[in-house]
Amino acid sequence: MRIFKNAWFCRFARRKKIKDAVLIEAIARAERGLIDAELGGGIIKQRLARPGQGRSGGYRSIIIFQKGQRAFFVYGFAKSD
Repeated sequence: MRIFKNAWFCRFARRKKIKDAVLIEAIARAERGLIDAELGGGIIKQRLARPGQGRSGGYRSIIIFQKGQRAFFVYGFAKSD
């Protein structure tokens, strides 16, 4: 599985201090079939944990996902947005 981030998402993750390990864990959950929301056309929404907190109050990410092949993180936002 190859995981990519576009430039916008890289800036978002850096500002919010989201580590690559959190992104890898989100993709691992998706690989196991634990997808938070399937938006259609290979686009999914996954929750990301805030540093030091859990996923439920954390961030949301939009991912272009092909199981077993590749994943592109394209957008992220806080739950409150």
